[in-house]
Amino acid sequence: MGAYILRRLLLIVPTLIGIMAINFVIIQFAPGGPVERVIAQLQGTDVSATSRISGGGGDFGGSGGGAQAGGDTSVTSKYRGAQGLDPEFVKDLEKQFGFDKPPLERFLGMLWDYARFDFGDSYFRDIGVLDLILEKMPVSISLGLWMTLISYAISIPLGIRKAVSDGSRFDVWTSAVIVVGYAIPGFLFAVLLIVLFAGGSFLDWFPLRGLVSDNWEELSWTALILDYFWHLALPLTAMVLSAFATVTLLTKNSFLDEIRKQYVQTARAKGLGERQVLYGHVFRNAMLIVIAGFPGAFISSFFAGSLLIETIFSLDGLGLLGFEAVINRDYAVVFATLYIFSLMGLLVNLISDLTYTWIDPRIDFESREV
Repeated sequence: MGAYILRRLLLIVPTLIGIMAINFVIIQFAPGGPVERVIAQLQGTDVSATSRISGGGGDFGGSGGGAQAGGDTSVTSKYRGAQGLDPEFVKDLEKQFGFDKPPLERFLGMLWDYARFDFGDSYFRDIGVLDLILEKMPVSISLGLWMTLISYAISIPLGIRKAVSDGSRFDVWTSAVIVVGYAIPGFLFAVLLIVLFAGGSFLDWFPLRGLVSDNWEELSWTALILDYFWHLALPLTAMVLSAFATVTLLTKNSFLDEIRKQYVQTARAKGLGERQVLYGHVFRNAMLIVIAGFPGAFISSFFAGSLLIETIFSLDGLGLLGFEAVINRDYAVVFATLYIFSLMGLLVNLISDLTYTWIDPRIDFESREV
């Protein structure tokens, strides 16, 4: 097992480099960029700015207000809206964002910095990228962790019940509910919840902004817990609706597959009760794939499943941060979050494999090729 773990850890390096390289190349051909965004702000044509320019950008704005006669127009012609600006000012902008270097040199420099977990500063915020990610992380952890726990708490018992009563009326109508719930996008259900319970057209029971109330620090510890879950109630409900469907059906099918095996028939023939057979023999084998997938399910919901929910409920988490970074061409944040999320995803895949061996020691990854 040690050799397998070592091989998997070594494979993380080229995989990360490949992921970063593909996205770096895509960015090179994408229209717009941080230089164009600063120029658009100076020209008063930027309408998508949700973040302010850093101190360096502000200084540039003060020095590049007017056009100068003559000068090298080849620099300004590369950027839309740069006509009329001092070419030296545009060159200073390129130097600030690192675009004065060839793409390969920029990419290799980025990899070297990221290998040392040096992610630099945000282009348009006066804060380090790592500090910015850590600042937004509590919101995404809350949504991802609770959504995964609640969906598993619902899915596993429901999937077992559906497997035991396969083909019954209970199985049919719960399957219909699951399919309908899975078909409804989480953000549409979030809007419905707001209309019904958050001051839309009917009731006004739940808040619409933030993870806690403004007077959070003044509350007692019991009130803190209640306030926290009061703010999470609607976002979690919207996210859980579609999340539990896959795990429920996976649990049901896994149990059905195990129930039909010979060892179950043998256990019943020995006179064991149905509950003993189900939870003493079937459960461990059937839950292997479900439980081993828990780390991956958490990471998936943590990083990818909450963008629209965070936006709708004004929750300032990692999903919203990534979206704003792409819109604002804040490449420092874009590539740093991509690197961190990719690294965590690769490590979680390894943890999932190790979880298989922990649940069922008969599985041996050492005997197969990676």
